[in-house]
Amino acid sequence: MSFNERLQEGLAGESVIARWMMRRGWTILPAYEKVQNNFKGPRILSSSGNLIAPDMLSFRYDENGGEIHWIEAKTKTAFTWYRNQNNGEGLEKGGYQDGIDVACWEDYLKLYTLAPWPVWLMFLHDPGHVAKDNPPDEIPPDGLFGNTISALRDCPDHISPNWGRGGMVYWKESDLRLIATWDEVIGVKT
Repeated sequence: MSFNERLQEGLAGESVIARWMMRRGWTILPAYEKVQNNFKGPRILSSSGNLIAPDMLSFRYDENGGEIHWIEAKTKTAFTWYRNQNNGEGLEKGGYQDGIDVACWEDYLKLYTLAPWPVWLMFLHDPGHVAKDNPPDEIPPDGLFGNTISALRDCPDHISPNWGRGGMVYWKESDLRLIATWDEVIGVKT
């Protein structure tokens, strides 16, 4: 898949997540709109340096007060099957994982210390796809999964130098909360 095809798929997933959040009362500022042909995503400018910006800033206000969240939205065809997971005491049976580029992770950790509101990682998985190493008797979960940087910062399962531009950091499925089912995200009434 070419860079432009991956970019269009990612933008489509961000749009799906943004529409789902708007149906739930959130207002969205999409940060994924960027200057053409600069080959860099949007940046946050700070006194400590420039940071990669998450895809959107979401906010809402109701009778209970207001909330603001940064959201990094990832569109994936399926969770990755990782054969060796770390349980803190050694390796155990494999399981599903998901991850992001190390450079993005490092910048989101910095943003977490600068921003007065939560920074979320969200992974959207559509049904009917499996990763290449998926066991034949396993069906990967689908839907919208994620958690806050504050919840994920102390539980990465592993970092792999083999994927992404500078490596990838991965979390077990159990460290990511199911936020919404696939049908809820795409707006199917059940």
